[in-house]
Amino acid sequence: MLDPIHPTARRREVWLLGLASAFVFTATVALSLAPFVRAGTWDLGLRTSDFGLLGSILIWALCAALASFVLNRTLPNHDPYLLPLVYFLTGWGLLLIWRLEPYFGLRQAIWLIIATAIMIAIILLPGDLRWLRRYRYTWLLGGLILTGLTFIFGVNPSGFGERLWLGCCGLYLQPAEVLKLLLTVFLASYLADRREPLFQTLPVPRAELHPERSPALLAGRSRRIVEARPTTSARRWHYFFPLLLMWSFSILLLISQRDLGMSTLFFAVFLVMLYLASGRVSYVILGLSLLMLAGVAGYYLFDVVRLRVEAWWNPWLDPSGRSFQIVQSLIAIANGDLLGRGPGLGAPTLIPVAHSDFIFSTLGEEWGLIGVVGALGLLGFLVFRGIHIAIQTRGAFQQLLAGGLSALIGLQAILIMGGVTKLIPLTGVTLPFLSYGGSSLVTYFCMIGLLLRLSTPSRTR
Repeated sequence: MLDPIHPTARRREVWLLGLASAFVFTATVALSLAPFVRAGTWDLGLRTSDFGLLGSILIWALCAALASFVLNRTLPNHDPYLLPLVYFLTGWGLLLIWRLEPYFGLRQAIWLIIATAIMIAIILLPGDLRWLRRYRYTWLLGGLILTGLTFIFGVNPSGFGERLWLGCCGLYLQPAEVLKLLLTVFLASYLADRREPLFQTLPVPRAELHPERSPALLAGRSRRIVEARPTTSARRWHYFFPLLLMWSFSILLLISQRDLGMSTLFFAVFLVMLYLASGRVSYVILGLSLLMLAGVAGYYLFDVVRLRVEAWWNPWLDPSGRSFQIVQSLIAIANGDLLGRGPGLGAPTLIPVAHSDFIFSTLGEEWGLIGVVGALGLLGFLVFRGIHIAIQTRGAFQQLLAGGLSALIGLQAILIMGGVTKLIPLTGVTLPFLSYGGSSLVTYFCMIGLLLRLSTPSRTR
């Protein structure tokens, strides 16, 4: 029988969702008035695009209300902060996308319906999450096959560039987005099952250490006395090999497609989960050293890596050519100043692909430093709640899964925000919940569904 819903947590969630709704609807009104502010006239008649924007925001509100209703009926005592945080960011992102490209704003609203439906389906699944752990190789193999199909049937919706999507009937799926979730599930399951032989010492019966002592001498004890000896290197590599094989194959598959952002993200998540499972900083140091070595090798082997590194190091050498995006991004962020130009009053459309890779630059120009700090706070608190769930939940698999999903959200946000502000080379990934991208949105809503399940102990044991 389900536990009763804690009234305080329920009120807190409703209040936070109301706060998110107030922000989104106020920003919608401001965005609708922006053309009149630009023109200096105050004709308050509704335009055709306003109906589309209002319809998308109503879709967002209905999705948030339905998700909250189902969640509180199905998973009582869940984390009350996850849903408001996610829909706050999603609604804000929907407004930014509409401001840049109304066509993509409408598509994002449709993807939001799909993402919410899948998240609700995960919430309603009976039982616990053992099915994820039991079929880890099946999930990962499916993700690898799906990603491999892009070599044969891959397309690019823009008509040029790397073919990283699978398309049908006007809808496009980026398999790498699905693969990053499945790889995280695989790592959590494998590391949970192999944590002791991989990172700790193996218990050995005393009789094996001292053959002259017979086990009969231990008769009458409730359990055998054991001592520990270090795991041999050969045995450790025996357990490490399947892990490294699956991870290496995933990375090579993505590098062969020139998807450097996902490759970096996979490597970083792999390191974080190794640290969570072992607690050894040496693995992180070794991994970062390998990442730097791979970066140097990529600089000399791949033109796309060389171009991004040179554009990061000194974008002013070719500001109208290969560094055009990053230069326009820096100008837009600087133009935002402290309070921003205002919703719809900046010029972020000068940045190519602003609705996807450079949505953070749009936010910085139109919402200023205050908006940037607000977005950072929301994303940071979302990651914090995920880590809190990892600490509170029971079981190694649940802890590693919650920690891995939280790390995935945080690392991807850091990679793209650092890239568009020239703190690190641009990687070309999307900003979670804010950027346009159906595959990314659906994948992250799946992660939130899993975190909500993990935040309810009675459903995850």
